[in-house]
Amino acid sequence: MAATADSSKPFFPLAGSSNDGWSNQDEATATCFCGAVQLSFPTHGPGFVNSFVCNCYDCRKITASMFASNFTIVDTHLKHVRGQENLKTFAQKKTIASGKLMTNYFCSTCGTLMYRVGEAFPGQSILRIGTVDDFSLHETKLRPQIEQFIKDRVSWFSGVDGTRKFDALGK
Repeated sequence: MAATADSSKPFFPLAGSSNDGWSNQDEATATCFCGAVQLSFPTHGPGFVNSFVCNCYDCRKITASMFASNFTIVDTHLKHVRGQENLKTFAQKKTIASGKLMTNYFCSTCGTLMYRVGEAFPGQSILRIGTVDDFSLHETKLRPQIEQFIKDRVSWFSGVDGTRKFDALGK
């Protein structure tokens, strides 16, 4: 985290077009880059399932990065604050490790991947840590606890310290 930021306090840097994100003890928001889509979610149980880094090839490709930093929320606890009608989907199962359908929900304006819903994880949505508006949560409540598909990790990334490691899907 930046030297000027205190991870014990909310931190909302200038990032993207929206400036109305929020967080409190129990909930926070995640917003796409243009601000058209905003979600709210719990930052701890019972609706918060886990946080994890995934090195699988599918996550690498869909994020245009070498890994994805994610967190899972129970669907009954995920709220669409605005822009649900602005979400577009793309679904496929060909490259998904489980072999089951994974549906991706993107902002149709800016293209931000907001979440994924997989048949292998009924009743849950997988959100991206990078969409969360309060950046202090990236270092605290949303810090990954699991790193999965380490067998597919690029050689120049040594992984996330302090996480439980799995060669494939971690549970």
